[in-house]
Amino acid sequence: MKLSTKHLLGIKDLNKEDIQLILSTAGQFKEVLQRPVKKVPSLRDITIVNLFYENSTRTRMSFELAERRLSADVLNFTASSSSAAKGETLLDTVNNILSMKVDLVVMRHSASGAPHFLAKHIPAAIVNAGDGINEHPTQALLDAFSMQEKTGRIEGLKVAIIGDIMHSRVALSNMYLLKKMGAEITVVGPPTLIPKYLEEALGVRVTYNVQEALQWCDVANVLRIQLERQNQPLFSSLREYNLAYGIKQKMLDKLNKEIVIMHPGPINRGVELDSDVADGPHSIILNQVENGVAVRMAALYLLAGRSDEN
Repeated sequence: MKLSTKHLLGIKDLNKEDIQLILSTAGQFKEVLQRPVKKVPSLRDITIVNLFYENSTRTRMSFELAERRLSADVLNFTASSSSAAKGETLLDTVNNILSMKVDLVVMRHSASGAPHFLAKHIPAAIVNAGDGINEHPTQALLDAFSMQEKTGRIEGLKVAIIGDIMHSRVALSNMYLLKKMGAEITVVGPPTLIPKYLEEALGVRVTYNVQEALQWCDVANVLRIQLERQNQPLFSSLREYNLAYGIKQKMLDKLNKEIVIMHPGPINRGVELDSDVADGPHSIILNQVENGVAVRMAALYLLAGRSDEN
C-alpha cells in the first residue's frame, strides 16, 4: 500500500486510509525497536536533511533517531548556525542542500505554511515537523498511536484537549485526525485561549469546566501554555491558570473511572499538569515519546517509497 500524498504537510491533507497505513506500519516498527538490534536497512540509500528553523529537542531527536534506525544518511541543519543567519533565503538554503542529492526534508519553521511553500518549489518529499500555529502532523499521529495502543481503539473514543488551544499546532492536528478517525472531541481552556470558530468549523465541543471535561472523557491530552506565541497576556498569571485549569491528582480522584493522561511536551510542571499527575499511573507521556520514534520511522519509510515513484 502507498500513501495518497507525496508529502506529509498536515493531517488535513491525509485521508483515513493514509492514517491507518501510517499507524499500522508504526506498529511493525515498534516491534523492531524492541529487538536487541534496533536498526533496519529500509532507507539505506536515502538521504534526509533535518531543516530546523525553530528550537526543538524531543521532535528533532525523535526524527534523527528514526532516520538512523532506518539506516538513512542524515544531515542536520540549524538556522541559527547557518547562512540563514546571514540573510540567505529559505529557498536558496534548501536548493543548496538539494544540490547534495537529498531525498527527504524534515522541516520545522515558525512561519505557518513554510513547508507547503517548499513543497511547491523543490522535488524532494517534505515532512512537516511543526509550522507556526498551523500543524504538527507526526505529533498527532503518535498521539493517536498511543491512544490506540492504550485503549484499543480510536473510533468512539472521547478525547478532551485541554490548554492553550489557540496557539497549539498539536491541538489542530489532533482535532483533524481524531475527527477523521471517528473520535469525539471536547476542547477545554480559558475563553481567551479557545478560537471562537472551533465548534462551528471543526465540529468539536467547547467547555470551560475542566472537571466536567475529565468526567466526560476517556483520554485527556493536556497542552502547555505557549507564552512565546502570545503577544499580550491572555490570563492573569500562571498560578491563576493552574488553579483554574491545571490538572491535579485530587481532580482525578473525584472521577468514578480511570482516564488516560497525555502531554506532547515540554511539560510546565505546576502549571498545566502537577508532577504527581505527570508521573502517575494515569500518564502515558513517556510512552508517547517512545512511540514517536516508531511513528516517524513509519512516515519516513512510506514517504521514501512514494517519492521513488515521482
